[in-house]
Amino acid sequence: MQINNFLEDAAQKFPDNKAVWYKGSWTSYGQIDVLANKLANYLKETGISRGDRVAILYENSLDYIIAFFAVLKAGAVDVSLYTEMTVGTLTHALSHSGAKALIADSKYSHYIVPSLGRAPELRDVIANREGVFENEGNVRCNHICLKEIYDNGKATQPGVQCIDVDLASIVYTSGTTGGPKGVMLSHLNVVSNTRSIVRYLELTQKDRVMVVLPFCYKYGKSLLTTHFYAGGSVVIDNRFVFPQVVLETMRQTEVTGFAGVPSTFLMLLNRSIALDLRCESLRYVTQAGGSMAPSIQKKVAAVFAPAKLFVMYGATEASPRLSYLDPADFSSKCGSVGKAISNVELFVVDEHGHRLPPNGVGEIVARGSNIMMGYWNDPVETSRVLRNGLYHTGDIGKMDEDGYIYLLGRSDDMIKVSGLKVSPREIEDALLDVEGVYEAAVIGVNDSVLGQAIAAFVVPEENTRLTKDRIRKALRSRLPAFKRPTQIEFVSSIPKNASGKIAGAELRMRYEPSRKSAHS
Repeated sequence: MQINNFLEDAAQKFPDNKAVWYKGSWTSYGQIDVLANKLANYLKETGISRGDRVAILYENSLDYIIAFFAVLKAGAVDVSLYTEMTVGTLTHALSHSGAKALIADSKYSHYIVPSLGRAPELRDVIANREGVFENEGNVRCNHICLKEIYDNGKATQPGVQCIDVDLASIVYTSGTTGGPKGVMLSHLNVVSNTRSIVRYLELTQKDRVMVVLPFCYKYGKSLLTTHFYAGGSVVIDNRFVFPQVVLETMRQTEVTGFAGVPSTFLMLLNRSIALDLRCESLRYVTQAGGSMAPSIQKKVAAVFAPAKLFVMYGATEASPRLSYLDPADFSSKCGSVGKAISNVELFVVDEHGHRLPPNGVGEIVARGSNIMMGYWNDPVETSRVLRNGLYHTGDIGKMDEDGYIYLLGRSDDMIKVSGLKVSPREIEDALLDVEGVYEAAVIGVNDSVLGQAIAAFVVPEENTRLTKDRIRKALRSRLPAFKRPTQIEFVSSIPKNASGKIAGAELRMRYEPSRKSAHS
């Protein structure tokens, strides 16, 4: 089975069923399938063949969904790009992937135009407005308006034969641990993972998910693939800077599911009317994409009740899901990311790759049909994380006697204070338990005495009189002395990457100026 079969099967079984809500109107499976066929046939006619890469630069939209399935129908490889980019990152993705075509929203033309001449294999640009790139001095690329393809394209199935181990997507990581890498996911990887997620969430045709996470982010994309596989529907609302508007859309469209990363839920809990949320149709909420303190998880569970909270763990390299905590176990195992999903094996190993006994601290490794094929054109990094049939996640954690996984942090984020390893996550969780703390992030910084010292960045809640002394006093009962921050900085926000994870490198850049000013 291939990913594009999700759409094709749904369009054949129930063509008139609502598939996508976007900008106030519904589009059916049958309508999306026809438009995706037209775009896929155009790609074929321009010479795109099996295995060629096609980049997509769109925010969440109906056009994005059509483009995604069209690329796969044509037998090509989807390269979905983050819309938060620079000319440099866009040029890198286009040239590194060897993309032969780009399907883009013309509002990103100020990034696209300078990149066109630097992507040697790019020959076609498909935009949603006419004439955007025609007078830009780039005669090497062909340009066409998406509407022209929708109006005049062939609606028949393109009929390209692929197999499930073919490459389906190259997903560029957000670069939290170095430069972005192109994660290669096959149809088999995604289909296998999709089936497992559908199983534990018990998704059906009746399910409808609110999507505020970007589709170019694998967690966001999984909301699309799982609901299309189940024959359900997705509701797209890109106005999450106004949470109340999104909550109203949820009520209006009667969604059954909502997904977010920690920053999503912090905004809902602290900067909106989430406490007044009563979406009667909502039956589940999922959280992944980074650690969320148990105290915050409990608040989320209480606010969204009776909807069930699924705490999940994964990675882009895992298509993306590795584990989930069953809501029935939330009270007894709060703080855990649960057990491996079906068709995935998870365990903890020491530095030599040997499996550790219960509660032993080491690196989490995984195996399963959802694990990536490798990194595009990067055999060195591929061999580093794929060894002996296992995916080495780089996450440090432990597994208890009952098989539940607990995350302690990234191996490259662990702080070594006087030779003792300290988990930033443990300190962040303790900070978030302090009254008046809205958000917190912790990093290790060089120290001539300790080797590394602990620096904490804290965002206070609005209208609160939080002081550093209050924080230090509260931490005395929560953390031993060597785990307490030696430096506390109040900030207005915590920098994050496009997928909502804390940007540690940017925090370190912030710390250096603040340290210099403190000693000047």
